[in-house]
Amino acid sequence: MSQQWGPLAALAGEWAGEVGVDVAFSHSRGATHSTPYREVCSMKPFGPVDNGRQSLYGLDYRSAMWRDDEENPFHTEVGYWLWDGETGEIVKGFVVPRGITTLAGGTASADATGWTMHAELGHATYSIGENRYLSAHASSLSYDVTITLADGGWSYDQTTMLRMDQFAEPFAHTDKHTLHRTADAVFPV
Repeated sequence: MSQQWGPLAALAGEWAGEVGVDVAFSHSRGATHSTPYREVCSMKPFGPVDNGRQSLYGLDYRSAMWRDDEENPFHTEVGYWLWDGETGEIVKGFVVPRGITTLAGGTASADATGWTMHAELGHATYSIGENRYLSAHASSLSYDVTITLADGGWSYDQTTMLRMDQFAEPFAHTDKHTLHRTADAVFPV
């Protein structure tokens, strides 16, 4: 049954990782800083969702990241990963509560163990939306992520290019992490 989710089937379940690295501008330090973080992520399968002749299968996901022993996460995401088995289109749509929405996409084979997705500000299909403050002071110009499945886990390596008040040129905010399964998913029948 899970073959309908294509490469997303391997991501279904509960995940955690302890050794992520976030490289970003730190406003409190006034400089670029590399920060280790831990993460938990939940990906629950659903589908099909029909758009006329298009049939999508997806994962409803939530992710949260903490630095050190913080009580509250410094970053959270909620959204969907979607797979169109007929075209090989793979999409990640998510919201970050700072006022950013991203719809990133690419293509992959059903049995892929890695793929990339891209979004950019103003793109006709894979785009980034942001609130007025971010647009004026820390605008997300593009988002690129590479997903790699290996050894029963998965990794992401992502770069968000930002136009920030603090830099004359675009700044690369990067995040890398490897997550390990903590619970299996139940696929709809």
